[in-house]
Amino acid sequence: MNTKGHCYPRSIILQAVYFKLRFALSYRDVKEIMKMRGVHVDHAAIQRWVYKFSPLMEMQMKKPKVQVSGRWRMDQTYIKIKGQWCYLYRAVDRSGNTVDFLLTKRRQRMSAQSFVIKAISNNCRPRVISIDKSGSNTAAVKVYNKRSFSKIKIRQCRYLNNIVGQDHRFIKRRIQRGLGFKNFESARRTLSGIEVVHMLRKNQMIRPEISMFKSFWKLAS
Repeated sequence: MNTKGHCYPRSIILQAVYFKLRFALSYRDVKEIMKMRGVHVDHAAIQRWVYKFSPLMEMQMKKPKVQVSGRWRMDQTYIKIKGQWCYLYRAVDRSGNTVDFLLTKRRQRMSAQSFVIKAISNNCRPRVISIDKSGSNTAAVKVYNKRSFSKIKIRQCRYLNNIVGQDHRFIKRRIQRGLGFKNFESARRTLSGIEVVHMLRKNQMIRPEISMFKSFWKLAS
């Protein structure tokens, strides 16, 4: 890849992307780390690499991902994008493994419904979904049941959702050092990369005997 007259090997690019997605670092922090390793690269170039590779890794992660259980905990958290609050829908199974995620501009039934459809399409149909008292989440699952003739049980129990609430914290820590997202698409792509690395950290990829970085490299290759 050529950036401002410099041609960087793939190994350097993926190393910079991994640092950004794995640790709570700003792009300028990653730039400084790369400089310490003898690589001079602009922080804007690193941002472009993350923008390019993150959605590719999300797509590749679907193939070797370990199957989640049939009991999900679904919730949403808040992400600020250009001064506006957006909503990151997420679900984990009873063991804490990530089921799926979806960034939306609004918190409403259609957003929750889109997430439910995406999560089931990429995984399997759950037996039970535990949610909070959100009316939009409840309505989303009920609409899915009606349209697909399924019988997913809805469970509203606050303490059961503590596991997904705690899991949100990892994602929030990864973005707190930056200056904030400037547009929705950049946020969507970056968060997808952070979520993939989080899944690798939780050993959700088949062949967990290889290191996190090697798993990351394999997805990006």
